[in-house]
Amino acid sequence: MRAAAPHGGLTPSQRIVLGRLAEGDATTAALARAEHVRPQSMRLTVAALEEQGLVERRPDPGDGRQVVVSLTEAGARCVASVRDAKRGWLTEAIETELTEAQQRALADAVALLRRLAQS
Repeated sequence: MRAAAPHGGLTPSQRIVLGRLAEGDATTAALARAEHVRPQSMRLTVAALEEQGLVERRPDPGDGRQVVVSLTEAGARCVASVRDAKRGWLTEAIETELTEAQQRALADAVALLRRLAQS
């Protein structure tokens, strides 16, 4: 699945940060905590993404001392492109590699996992 996703020259850390920001804006400190890295390392990752026009920084409306990082339109398109490529790969793999019985079993398993996730 990773091989199917377009990387566009992004490092694994940069792809992870884009994925997190697709879930919502965050401070650099929050991103660093979530990824268990030093804030200085995360600042470098965010700066590289900002250089590529994939994220932007702006003052936190609730705390002017903080800076919030968010996806730009280009960043959102990048995340969508990667997700679409992965989804396409997975769909094709299921359709070509699994028998109809296996596909039904997989669908049943997904339904059970969803039910567990909602518990």
